[in-house]
Amino acid sequence: MATVIKQPGSKFWIAAFRDATGKQHRRSTGETTKTRALEVAKQFERASKGKGNRTRVRNTFADFYREHFGIDLPFSNVRTYCQNWLSNRKVETAKATYSRYKITVERFLESLGEAAETDLNEITKSHITAFRDSCLKRHATRTANIYLKIIRMVFRSARLDGYLLQDPAEGVKTVKNREPLTRRPFSIDELRSILAVADPEWQSLIKFGLYTGQRLSDVASLSWSQIDLGRDEIRLTTRKTGKTLLIPIAAPLREQLLSQPTGDHPREPVHPRAYGTLHAQNGRVGTLSNQFTELLVAAGLREPRDHQSRGIGRGGKRAGMDTSFHSLRHTAVSLLKDAGIPDSVVMALVGHDSVTMSQHYTHVGKESLANAAAKLPEL
Repeated sequence: MATVIKQPGSKFWIAAFRDATGKQHRRSTGETTKTRALEVAKQFERASKGKGNRTRVRNTFADFYREHFGIDLPFSNVRTYCQNWLSNRKVETAKATYSRYKITVERFLESLGEAAETDLNEITKSHITAFRDSCLKRHATRTANIYLKIIRMVFRSARLDGYLLQDPAEGVKTVKNREPLTRRPFSIDELRSILAVADPEWQSLIKFGLYTGQRLSDVASLSWSQIDLGRDEIRLTTRKTGKTLLIPIAAPLREQLLSQPTGDHPREPVHPRAYGTLHAQNGRVGTLSNQFTELLVAAGLREPRDHQSRGIGRGGKRAGMDTSFHSLRHTAVSLLKDAGIPDSVVMALVGHDSVTMSQHYTHVGKESLANAAAKLPEL
């Protein structure tokens, strides 16, 4: 028989009940009154003994919800709830983040097929596990885990909003990275070989990547209003972490900037083609990354793609490579550390986060950052 208990220090009563197999469960009733809490506990027990009949369980709770709270239990099919969830995220998140959410939800709904039109409570752990496993076949482990975490966000929200009796995604685990991908830094000779095959805009993008240590999306998004040649400073807010950085302009990068034509308006992009490509792709850097890969191939640093079918389709998992535009960030860090620049200064310059350094915070002044930038070699 269901009963209720209260933990020391908690204002809510806990329901204690057994399911159809005799297994004991404990779950918060969300009630502070023992009488009302006992009613909830009894409903938990009745539902848990539904022996897998999800419709019966929901109807039991719907009747109880109406009697207990005076309102109907919220209802939504999977597709409608996901679309509403996306609409709410659109005003709360950065454009690139929303784009990732949207792609993930669309792929999840596609994986469900006809089940996407059913009640949220009809979705089981096996549906979500199947989605995770299908992502693992098409993407790197880290990417598949990101997709899973987003879907878990959706179902956690549905439970908190009252649409779900239980969260089917709660027990679906992420997968350990079985294929760790390590990025290596470029050598100076490799950088020069890449610059030799790059056009002027890509030469500038590469130098920005090296001399600022920033990601491709942040470099491609730069406008002239963010660059102060009088103070030799670049101010930007990183798209990934939202961190505002004030980066000193290294002498070779200053020469690059002075050689570039400037627009008539301060908000014009420093790299017009890259900026246009980035925004046409809703903030995603896939096209730009592919263009950089082509430069690596032309410089003899990557094998060309043979474009022959391997029976895995367009969505097939691509083999990992140890060089990319992000390698410029690794290069900057490696060169600075080789030059004896303290870790705290390197982190401040490129915008790294570190638990260790947050525990031993060191103030990094403008002079230290400028000295660090000056240590980077001229190409």
